[in-house]
Amino acid sequence: MTFNDDSQLSGGRVKRRGRTAAVGGGALGVGAIVVFLIAQFTGVDLSGVLGGGSGVTTIQQGGDTVDAAPECRTGRDANASVECRMEGAAESLDAYWSAEAPKLGASYTRPDFYLFQDSTDTGCGTASSATGPFYCPPDRALYVDTSFYDELQSRYGSSGGPLAQMYVVAHEWGHHVQQLQGTFADTDRSGTGATSGSVRVELQADCYAGAWVGDAANTEDANGQTFFEPITRSQIDDALSAASAVGDDSIQRRATGSVDPDSFTHGSSEQRQRWFLRGYQQGATSCDTLSVPGSAL
Repeated sequence: MTFNDDSQLSGGRVKRRGRTAAVGGGALGVGAIVVFLIAQFTGVDLSGVLGGGSGVTTIQQGGDTVDAAPECRTGRDANASVECRMEGAAESLDAYWSAEAPKLGASYTRPDFYLFQDSTDTGCGTASSATGPFYCPPDRALYVDTSFYDELQSRYGSSGGPLAQMYVVAHEWGHHVQQLQGTFADTDRSGTGATSGSVRVELQADCYAGAWVGDAANTEDANGQTFFEPITRSQIDDALSAASAVGDDSIQRRATGSVDPDSFTHGSSEQRQRWFLRGYQQGATSCDTLSVPGSAL
């Protein structure tokens, strides 16, 4: 998805956390990384996995937050820089959900959005680069280490591309909308399996991401200029590639060589792609994954 070069970014949606340094013995092992790749979009408490057992102690170096990229002023900047792309996506998502969330019965407020490197402390625990992007409900905030995008492409087979990156952000923003709707509080996400509450919540966030993409070319900056150029099929394919890469079956197959649907927490690659497309084609009001029968998931 390509920004209009002349669209204006107001700035301030995305902030950078103070950089941290990891000291002590060891680093996150493959097991912890797999756990987080399976659970990276849940917004659950991270401390149980990234706590003392990791052998890593984190020292915060300057906990203040600052504007992530004050040089991000136009769509041209967003096309050239991943940090500016995050700012542009955030401004478009904010414009979209400001109008759309009330239709879903949610009183909309903007989430915080933090970029970080190495590791950071959150209301959900300590997160490292291995965590992947996530939404933390207690903070009502998204956290992204953009190095994840390289990993998504190089290790997990996504085709990459700007819309693949922004799909991830839009998914996490969808979790924020769910928080505002009361979905997290009302849904039992403790179980696993192909029709579990956790899978239903994740597929709805994928659908919400698709709904934003379907309308993104219409979202406007403060001057009435659309943020994005019309979306192409190849860009949609990039987003679908990312959705497939983080499907439970794809992750399990890479990690263990087999697939166990009873342990699904996010949905299969096919489901994640299908619900993204449903949102893209039919909008956010079509994203009721919570009440449909399991066979319809």
